Amino acid sequence: MKNPPRLRGTSDPVFDRLGQSPHKERLCDYLALLKPLDDRGRYLPFDALRYRWAPGLDSNLCWALVKKARAAQYSRLMSLGEPSRWLQFVMTPLAQKAISAVDRQTTTAVLEYMTGQIGERAHFTYLLNDLIEDEAISSSQLEGAATTTRAAKDMLKRHRLPRTPDERMVIGNFKMMNFAWEQRYEPLSVELIAAIHRVGVEGIDDPRYSPGAFRSSDDVVVQDGEGNTVHTPPLAAGLASRLQALVEWINHSQNNPLQANYLHPLIKGIALHFALGYEHPFRDGNGRVARALFYWFMFKNDYSAFRYIAISVLLRNAPVKYGRSYLDTEADDLDLTYFIDFQCSVVLRAVGSFTEAFRKSLIDVQQFDCWLQESGFLEQLTEKQRALFQVAKSGMAKEFTAGNVKENLGCSYNTASATLNGLVELKLFEKRRMGREWVYFLRSVSVS
Repeated sequence: MKNPPRLRGTSDPVFDRLGQSPHKERLCDYLALLKPLDDRGRYLPFDALRYRWAPGLDSNLCWALVKKARAAQYSRLMSLGEPSRWLQFVMTPLAQKAISAVDRQTTTAVLEYMTGQIGERAHFTYLLNDLIEDEAISSSQLEGAATTTRAAKDMLKRHRLPRTPDERMVIGNFKMMNFAWEQRYEPLSVELIAAIHRVGVEGIDDPRYSPGAFRSSDDVVVQDGEGNTVHTPPLAAGLASRLQALVEWINHSQNNPLQANYLHPLIKGIALHFALGYEHPFRDGNGRVARALFYWFMFKNDYSAFRYIAISVLLRNAPVKYGRSYLDTEADDLDLTYFIDFQCSVVLRAVGSFTEAFRKSLIDVQQFDCWLQESGFLEQLTEKQRALFQVAKSGMAKEFTAGNVKENLGCSYNTASATLNGLVELKLFEKRRMGREWVYFLRSVSVS
């Protein structure tokens, strides 16, 4: 057995300071901080940690020890900005939990298994379409759209034309998310980034957004709610080449776990989200494009359930923490761990909400079938009528038109109209003329 070598003449400024008074008297307290996480397993920035260190300790020396421990575990991702800086991160327990949840509950194979358990039940299509709408609406609200969720859903379900800029923003986000799904088999390109922006913002306020056009000036900044500048993007000069470098990094496959450069798609997708926000390539609408590209990347890597997982619903409820995760990363030498951990906490909750919605739908199917059998309606209703009746009773949708039934059930307009009118004849639905179309509602007497 060979003994380890004796180390002589090595010097480290941090440890040298620990050997000096008055620090050496509290050496154990200092060395206890030589780890990337706090005692509760959190990856906190300096501003939060400095209040948690024991009284009397030198905060600069404490932070140097934490940074030394983190630096030993850093993984490099890609360079950003001009002059370029490396984006790096530490794989935390929270990120590992999110990766596990994503792999277990959001793959295309898992989604096919889940839908197979329910079977060819048309009401489930309504649930999935409802979840698709959630991301478009909440992403718009996160960017300041003042429309309510109920009004936005009414517009999307009835295919009503938008009446305000806020509603146009919702429609734009809805189109952008569908476009991201349609383009999931395409490699990333600078042109695709521009196209996603154009689809998402065109027709809202074109002079403000310049749809599909990258900024050519340096008068774009990110401000907080009080008008303070919190982020100044890198110069417009060189933006095209920096975006091309980002494109090449994203298109370089790192999916083989047997290779040294393996990187889980969730982490890479979150890095893409951050990079777009950091570069801020458009005059406006950058946040929406960044989130859409995250979804595009997850779709591309066979996590199809993300089409029904609304991350922005949770981001909308915590906009300050969302913004802070950007700022903490930028302030701490582009340590992306802060942003990754926040996004992973959101992903964990969003995936949990999706799986819970599925389980509830499965229970609703069983309970509804029993109710139909007991009420005597089972033999009177067609499969499509049963689907609409169940959707209405569950409250998933409150208004129906032949147009949206046609889209959700995948049938002709005449079949959709006949299905709805059949429910009216059975006195389960009622209809009312609204503008140029008939709108159908569940009769209150049938809800009991």
